[in-house]
Amino acid sequence: MTADRKPIHLAAHFPGVNSTTVWTDPRSGSQIDFSSFEKLARTAERGKFDFFFLAEGLRLREHNGLIHDLDVVGRPESLTVLSALAAVTDRLGLAATVNATFNEPYELARRLATLDHLSAGRAAWNVVTSSDAFTGENFRRGGYLDRADRYTRAAEFVATARELWDSWTPAAPGSPYGTSRPFAHSGPQFGIEGEFTVPRSPQGHPVVIQAGDSDEGREFAASAADVVFSRHGTLEEGRAFHTDIKARLAKYGRRPADLKIMPGVTFVLGDSDAEAQERAAEIRRQQISPQNAILALERVWGRDLSAYDPDGPLPRTDPDPDSGLVQGRVRVADPLAVAAKWRALSEAKGLSIRQTVIETTARQSFIGTPETVAEALDTFVQTDAADGFILIPHLTPGGLDDFVELVVPLLQERGAFRTEYEGETLRSHLGLPDPAQKG
Repeated sequence: MTADRKPIHLAAHFPGVNSTTVWTDPRSGSQIDFSSFEKLARTAERGKFDFFFLAEGLRLREHNGLIHDLDVVGRPESLTVLSALAAVTDRLGLAATVNATFNEPYELARRLATLDHLSAGRAAWNVVTSSDAFTGENFRRGGYLDRADRYTRAAEFVATARELWDSWTPAAPGSPYGTSRPFAHSGPQFGIEGEFTVPRSPQGHPVVIQAGDSDEGREFAASAADVVFSRHGTLEEGRAFHTDIKARLAKYGRRPADLKIMPGVTFVLGDSDAEAQERAAEIRRQQISPQNAILALERVWGRDLSAYDPDGPLPRTDPDPDSGLVQGRVRVADPLAVAAKWRALSEAKGLSIRQTVIETTARQSFIGTPETVAEALDTFVQTDAADGFILIPHLTPGGLDDFVELVVPLLQERGAFRTEYEGETLRSHLGLPDPAQKG
């Protein structure tokens, strides 16, 4: 990398149970066999990516009382998979999504610290929250947490975990792992005390990732996160989000470089830009089948719309904002506003239901030749619309192969991406400071 360019950070998202993956493609493999995870992780490490990212679901999602199609083969537990991947990778960061609502600080801090030791300092925790009583039915406490309390609990959860990670003294001559010290935490959410069983890990604390986009989510990210997993599709939206989040850091005594913004994105490559656009359009048609278009519509409207023609117009009826038709998925925040936006787009462009869903539900996607995609990625980072990207391929597990073979070398030629790992830990890959030990 060259000194005059901001480094691009890259991560690989295992696509798993989502509509990004084209499951009908014959090249699409298992979402649960270890060989799939290993293949994608090894590809990401060959491309010198910062980390490998796993999402998580705590209950099989339901749609109109039926298990969501993409959930039918199950979803394994993230930290278990990543612990296995630690044995077949050397430098790649390993990021697990774990819910702060249905876990407890001592037990989760212990599991994350263990992964950090097993991987020699490559662990990360994507902190998510839930106020979903449907998911809560799988747990002793059920859906006990009010929506307004999600980030209150999450913020104290992260702070408590860091107290536990700081409760061992650093390694010193004659004490290679340091020594344990009693901890005691008393707060509105947690009251625990004792001694932590895992010494301070190689990077001090596992890297903390956060994905909320509400005002309270942004504030939580500015106060507690190392990486933000964002979803902002255009250059302008990315710059606005980047500016907003970075401006919030100073009040917490943090510098702009202390937090990396990495939107989740897809990509499609072709021998020409026109060919790539054609391929992208075909992939979107495969992702949003006629049936999936109606399911996506029902998620917004909260009504049974199975009688509607996917190639016909949007419903004239308004959404039901209190519907329980879809369970276990992130709720549409303002279905009436979303429906109004979809109707306006559909009327302006003459789009059918399926065409509207295709146009409105896609992630930011970089489409074109390898040269076009490399230039666009670099432009986003150099103009402060992002610090890097979490790539979500449309095929499991081989969807990153072309990107690593064709795009990564071009980013390296631009001096914007590493040719070799320079450090051992995930913090070093991300250019994050080591956490100061407190207590």
